[in-house]
Amino acid sequence: MVVVSTRAAAGTTRDLTGPVIAAWLAQRGFVADEPVVVPDGGAVTDALGAALAAAPDVIVTTGGTGVSPDDRTPEQVAPLLDVQLPGLIEEIRRRGAQTVPTALLTRGVAGFIGDAFVITLPGSPGGVRDGLDVLDPVLEHVLAQRSGSAAGAHRER
Repeated sequence: MVVVSTRAAAGTTRDLTGPVIAAWLAQRGFVADEPVVVPDGGAVTDALGAALAAAPDVIVTTGGTGVSPDDRTPEQVAPLLDVQLPGLIEEIRRRGAQTVPTALLTRGVAGFIGDAFVITLPGSPGGVRDGLDVLDPVLEHVLAQRSGSAAGAHRER
């Protein structure tokens, strides 16, 4: 997983989202490596490339999906997607906005880069939980559908 946070990468704040994602993935049988924490910008593409080199089933990013000038995660990830799944992000926004109106501002993307499912979640613990709640009932199905099988091994980065 990739945590996009300029402040966490600089060591001035603690990442609160990576552990939530790692625990969620582990509960579902995925191998979740330690989060890779990078600053906003081009480092996202580098971290994503490194994660993809390990041929994972799933890559979850968190952070950099807002409207701040340095929030560029969607711009880094979207051009790499072979297949886009905008409905997942639409539902994350809809559910989040029921409790936090600013959830409508997330500009995340989701889809496949090759056979790896990639989703960019907001950088807040609440946004991550909303995203994982949306993903929970469909992740196994989307992975099985992409691979053409009913089940498969799980590797996450």
